[in-house]
Amino acid sequence: MTEILDTAATAANASASEKTLLVLEGALSHSRFTDVVEATGLAKATVHRILATLQAREFILVDGDGHFQPGPRILALAGRALENLDISAIARSHIERLVAESHCTVHLGVAAGDEVVYLMRQDSDKPYRMPSRVGHSIPMHSSGIGKVILSDYSDDELARFVARAGLERRTARTITTLEGLRTEIADVRAKGYSRDREENVPGVSCVAAPVRDHTGTVRYGLSISTLALEHTDAQIEAMAPLAIATADAISAALGYQPR
Repeated sequence: MTEILDTAATAANASASEKTLLVLEGALSHSRFTDVVEATGLAKATVHRILATLQAREFILVDGDGHFQPGPRILALAGRALENLDISAIARSHIERLVAESHCTVHLGVAAGDEVVYLMRQDSDKPYRMPSRVGHSIPMHSSGIGKVILSDYSDDELARFVARAGLERRTARTITTLEGLRTEIADVRAKGYSRDREENVPGVSCVAAPVRDHTGTVRYGLSISTLALEHTDAQIEAMAPLAIATADAISAALGYQPR
């Protein structure tokens, strides 16, 4: 909303409902009255009047220090929206576009305990099909999607994960030591994407990117998968920007806002 009404002149000419949305967003993003006024570009009197209404309707609260906090009404609405969230419906158009651009199979997976479960698989126009299937679970340490999820773990959380789940050797290329996994995850954090170099299924490689929920937590991952015989490592690496852009678009649709 603030991108649409990003100047004081535009804000001044906004409708009453648009002004209310501007102030609500401002109060949820800034704790002080002066910051809300600056963020909205509206007159102080207008902001004060709308804030008073939002407070009376319990969309915002004011704490003992005079700072704005989300009120019970907005939290209840957010909770209902999250309960009904269908990431498959949100991600579908983005994934279809990525399949058309990459001509590869695209997966969307979610963290489920210490494994990844495939939520979506969209095949390309190639004559072959990947061995994966929706609902199937795979290890985190040997998969591209799993690695981007693990990249959000702290070093201590990563060590506890290995102690719980172990590092099963899936192929000759699977990482099977904590030291090796730590090195790999550090590389994922630095690059913003991960690779599966035939570590989970022989002959299948992928590049994956993190999908964040509204809190910024990496709960999901998106991967572009292909046969290792069809694409070189360099060609798969070159698809990383496509994976990242699509994952970022899905994250934004889930409510994630980088700060």
